Amino acid sequence: MTFLLARRRSPWATALLLFLALIAVGGMYAVASGSMRAEATTPTASTTQIEEGRELFLVGCSTCHGLNADGAFQPDGTIAGPTLIGVGAASVNFNVSTGRMPLAAPGAQAKRKPPIYSDEETAALAAYIASLAPGPEIPTPDMYDTTGITPEEIALGGQLFRANCASCHNFAGEGGTLTDGKYAPSLTETEPRNVYQAMLLGPQNMPNFPDTTLRQEDKRAIIGYIEALRETPNSGGIDAGRLGPVTEGIVVWTVGLGALIAVAIWIGVKAK
Repeated sequence: MTFLLARRRSPWATALLLFLALIAVGGMYAVASGSMRAEATTPTASTTQIEEGRELFLVGCSTCHGLNADGAFQPDGTIAGPTLIGVGAASVNFNVSTGRMPLAAPGAQAKRKPPIYSDEETAALAAYIASLAPGPEIPTPDMYDTTGITPEEIALGGQLFRANCASCHNFAGEGGTLTDGKYAPSLTETEPRNVYQAMLLGPQNMPNFPDTTLRQEDKRAIIGYIEALRETPNSGGIDAGRLGPVTEGIVVWTVGLGALIAVAIWIGVKAK
């Protein structure tokens, strides 16, 4: 018995047990990683599309976001590009389809510009990023299509928009200026899908509104309100950006009063 206890306490036995434990933990991690990767891959994404997206990423995105999409740093220690692990396909679709990415140059925020990648290339990039880790998926057309929306839903969308969006985008969706050179872009030409994705993701300075905050039907109602604003005709006169009667009144007073003062000065000069 004493001999057996001595063998059990041998350092070799302890090392062997640790080695076996490491193998077991590594095996479980590999299984879990494979399961997560399988869940992250969108159902419609093929292996070919994911590989195509990876090649596009390595050429056009890895300089800032790292070869493994886990972020990169500049020589001075500042972040060149954040990690894309877990951002989901919707984030890639929103930023790439609007031309905000690839970033043209550092600035207060990424500006919208003509996209560099085609729709097929954008879908491939989104599929590759989605394969890395679970994240928000690209919304389907039934989530943002406002065909058949009722006046009551549009009215609800207006209430939700004024409560959650108008403080930055103004009540007519014309956009507005923020601090430090930042701004809320105009929504007059934004596609319904990207309006939905912006609410879902909260890009840049915007807060995000997940389904627990704004339900899918609420997001659709907001999109319906924005589209109704676009179709509302101008009743006449200069709309002054449709910023409201106070702003329009200031314009009238400034221009009108300025014109009257100019005329008074001219009359005084001519009289002398």
